[in-house]
Amino acid sequence: MKYTATITVQPGQENDEALIRTALIAELAKKQVRIQNRNISALVQVKKSLDARRGRGGIKLHLRYDIYTDGDMPEESDAGAPFEPKWQKVDENAKRVVIVGDGPAGIFAALALLEQGIKPIIVERGAETSARKRIIADISRRGAVDSDTNYCFGEGGAGTFSDGKLFSRSNKRGNIPRALQLFHFHGAVEDILTNAHPHIGTDKLPGIINRMNQTIRDYGGEILFETRCTSLVMDGNRVTGISTGTEVLQADAVILATGHSAPDVYQMVYDVQPAALEAKTFAAGVRVEHPRTIIDAMQYHGKERGDILPPAEYRVTAQASGRGVYSFCMCPGGLVVPSASAPGSIVVNGMSPSDRGGRFSNAAIVVEIRPEDVPAEYAAFPGDPLAGLRFRTAIETSCAAATGNPQAAPAQRLADFMAGTASTTLPDTTYAPGIYSARLDTLLPAHIASHLKEGFAIINHKMKGFICNEALMIAPETRTSTPVRILRDKETWQSPVIAGLYPAGEGAGYAGGIISSALDGENAARAVAAALQK
Repeated sequence: MKYTATITVQPGQENDEALIRTALIAELAKKQVRIQNRNISALVQVKKSLDARRGRGGIKLHLRYDIYTDGDMPEESDAGAPFEPKWQKVDENAKRVVIVGDGPAGIFAALALLEQGIKPIIVERGAETSARKRIIADISRRGAVDSDTNYCFGEGGAGTFSDGKLFSRSNKRGNIPRALQLFHFHGAVEDILTNAHPHIGTDKLPGIINRMNQTIRDYGGEILFETRCTSLVMDGNRVTGISTGTEVLQADAVILATGHSAPDVYQMVYDVQPAALEAKTFAAGVRVEHPRTIIDAMQYHGKERGDILPPAEYRVTAQASGRGVYSFCMCPGGLVVPSASAPGSIVVNGMSPSDRGGRFSNAAIVVEIRPEDVPAEYAAFPGDPLAGLRFRTAIETSCAAATGNPQAAPAQRLADFMAGTASTTLPDTTYAPGIYSARLDTLLPAHIASHLKEGFAIINHKMKGFICNEALMIAPETRTSTPVRILRDKETWQSPVIAGLYPAGEGAGYAGGIISSALDGENAARAVAAALQK
């Protein structure tokens, strides 16, 4: 038999198997299920979550287990069952699908196609991770941004050099446990299978991505790095492949999985069929960086974190005059990094190593921007689907200053932002290219600045001490989502106006994070397989 039970323990007790077994037996007894220790044939921890909420009896851990008795063991579909690959070796005679983009959506799409015996050909404009690391280092050293290889473009996409957060609320998108198992199969630590907020760490992700891509090659797939998709090859209203500028890659279908930072891709689709796109809500704001000890004390009620508790996380939301203000991509013990994908612009993002052991913690705090909030000057005509993209670019270029390092970012103490005064000094920061003092309350568009100010006041009420002189705002954070959606049919997953084109992931406007993008890529690949088998 298989049973499921959740128990609560103190931090530090989660590895005490005798205590856990006793607590689980007692919890099942409350449900009139009576078992003895000798009857348990397997225990599988399904989830571990830290509960540090105030008024809940102190800091504790909730552990959920699947309990197997009387010789029963986990089956393939259960948590804890070993991951068994189902990839098929393909050759040149197999159906061919070109995947544009080697991020989570593209990689998981390729692996899903291999399960169906279809040959994936991934086209990635950026470099492999070994070369990508050297090119990215130049952003901090010289302010040099390569338009094809940077924090957004290259092997693994934007997720490679990020915190590697694998948490998703998108349970209806697909099999999240299996996606986590696939990461674990390629080298991620076992904790990701059970932690409520799993993460890998920027120091571990490159190797895992390398191994995933090697799996694709081992089974007959191809990956073409430093190869830009310049146009779609069309036969009437059907895409039959892509052009790289130097050659044409013919395909039975094309999966577009390019991420949210490639405006040329949206323009490419628009040039083929403007009706393939629509404007969507996105967000923009700032990165807020605190000394980690401040966030730890705030979240752990003033107690010392010690060696048992992890660096504290937070997630906050507020409604400010009818618009959402919320945190995104919170990085405990992390870094603020330069994420521009074109020269002459500033974009900031956050990432953390696997131990999250840095001195500072940061998060994006962003404001909801609906299509009607985009100033009319950025629209070529009413309803222009690219207007939000132009507005986003304008924010990023307006924050670039004529300083010694072109990637120096504008910054302001949070307390000064709330007071509407300039910061005469700035605190230490992890942002390597450097920062310069700026009035973000006037530099940012009024829609963003005013909603941020209102939102911060609400956040500070929830997390007293969030607004403080040590808190630093760095601008702009603009890549939490895309302002454009590439439309697709709910049943076929194809573009309704470009047959054979399957938009997927964050760049298509259907995901927001590594796991949701990965699952979206899988679903797109399965839709392709179903269509090709007809």
